Amino acid sequence: MHSSAAIIGVLIGLVVLFFGRKLFWLCVAAVGFAVGVEIAPHLVHEPSSLSALIIALVLGLLGALLALFLQKVAIAVLGFLAGGYLAGAIAAAFLVHYAQYSAIIFVVGGIIGAILLLALFDWALIVVSSLIGAHLIQSAIVLPPTGSTIVFIGLVIIGILVQAASFRRSQI
Repeated sequence: MHSSAAIIGVLIGLVVLFFGRKLFWLCVAAVGFAVGVEIAPHLVHEPSSLSALIIALVLGLLGALLALFLQKVAIAVLGFLAGGYLAGAIAAAFLVHYAQYSAIIFVVGGIIGAILLLALFDWALIVVSSLIGAHLIQSAIVLPPTGSTIVFIGLVIIGILVQAASFRRSQI
């Protein structure tokens, strides 16, 4: 990672690590930023620090805009598709004549999946944002593999604990 992208990555990583649930759009932007840093060398032959940073920032901005405008819709669609697929797989495993009712099974499973994902979204976002924030921070630090793994796991645990405490306080 180039030095300017690494510094911005660490700063974004810290914010996402501790406030990812509250700042969902920033969490998605951080993913776009991280992807931009990774794919910049594939888009531009030997990119300069500035061009790599610009590519990462543009992808981060696109991610933030998508998250702001399509968050609930994307979550519901993802939950519906995952729930429908999972219900079909469960029915295929346990019911011999499930094919006759496959559409109904898919729709019912989809509705249940969408409701569950929307209901559990905060906890899933806490875990995912902690993973993303820890990755952004850890990837900017040069350590041996074992040390890198320990730092990553430690940061994930700290991020989950801090965000869970904040989430519990906001529910009271």
